[in-house]
Amino acid sequence: MFFDMGPVKLVALLTLAVVLFGPDKLPAVIQQAMELLRRIREFSDSAKEDIRSGLGPEFQDFEFEDLHPRNIVRKQLQGGDDLGLKEFRDLRDLLDPLHPLDPPDPLDPLHPPDRPAERGPAARGGPPPFDPEAT
Repeated sequence: MFFDMGPVKLVALLTLAVVLFGPDKLPAVIQQAMELLRRIREFSDSAKEDIRSGLGPEFQDFEFEDLHPRNIVRKQLQGGDDLGLKEFRDLRDLLDPLHPLDPPDPLDPLHPPDRPAERGPAARGGPPPFDPEAT
């Protein structure tokens, strides 16, 4: 909590607290502040548990720290599929008719593989079609 504060700033903060609250009220103010922090932490933990229980048993190992953008980028750069995107890709491949489950057999005469000549003039090396109404 105080890792980014130097010793000079910490001493200045303590001196300011003694001047504002006085040496006799300072322990009571510190106790109240610690009790407030404890209640906030308990409230946060109970809210996290409520969310986890509402998500169901498949998300019991879900960590809220994984939602931080820095952690998302770190996991993606490490190459792991920790975000569960593999299941979505598998589902997309199952539902999308353009993505066959098995690659086409090059020897099958009924379903030949795609050839670049069948994709249009741009795939054959020619210029793309010109649309005069396009912006």
